[in-house]
Amino acid sequence: MQTKTLFFQNKNIHYQVIGKGKTVMLLHGFGEDSSVWQPQINFLKNYFRLIIPDLPGSGKSELVPNATIETYAEIIKEIFDHELQFQPHGKMGALIGHSMGGYIALAFAEKYPQYLNSFGLCHSSAFADSEEKKEVRKKAIEFIKATDAGTFLKTSIPGLFTKEYTAKQPEKIEALIEKGNHFTTTALIQYYEAMIARPDRTSVLKNFNRPILFIIGEHDAAVPLQSSLQQCYLPAQSHVHILSHSAHMGMWEEEEKVDALLQDFLSAI
Repeated sequence: MQTKTLFFQNKNIHYQVIGKGKTVMLLHGFGEDSSVWQPQINFLKNYFRLIIPDLPGSGKSELVPNATIETYAEIIKEIFDHELQFQPHGKMGALIGHSMGGYIALAFAEKYPQYLNSFGLCHSSAFADSEEKKEVRKKAIEFIKATDAGTFLKTSIPGLFTKEYTAKQPEKIEALIEKGNHFTTTALIQYYEAMIARPDRTSVLKNFNRPILFIIGEHDAAVPLQSSLQQCYLPAQSHVHILSHSAHMGMWEEEEKVDALLQDFLSAI
């Protein structure tokens, strides 16, 4: 695995590259870093060339001041600009985003569809936040300001999993919580403000003429099943999979199933 650095607005953005074949980028979500994809990396590296960035303020990447979802999409473009030149199968790749990573994937697909042979939303949504959701995020920001990033993530991360998974794998959830201690309050607040400000991007689903993958958790409280199903019919080519034993973290909760879904989807492109 190669670790590389992109300089964006004088900040270091780190990403890793591993494997050979078609290029696939995996984008992590809020309160995570690239290691959240480790189960899929271990599997998919045998079939594809994976690019796995730490978004600004996550993992080893420096925070970019005043960044928006569109800013993060510009960073993805710069990584693709560099990495797709090594792609033997044409200057296109696939983009799979978890949660906030899916919001970034949509912003990227809206502005730069020519880079993508496909993209996927893993526990994510093209809808803008409802007013109720915005208020929930604003309250979270106030909680983060009153405490710190680690305390907030310690309270919020367990709710991303089903109770069954939490009972069976408490050490994995504790490890994710421990990683949360490395986030700054500034980073988490910036992510929340970026998500609140993002527009509805259902038009991207309607206009993108290549395959789009939806991985949905039946018990997902963050991106509810019904909300996800309302957008699955919009693309010309939808690949829809509902994980019956997952909440918001199907990459861990149903690791082998997600591995197989991604392999099948990406291999068919």
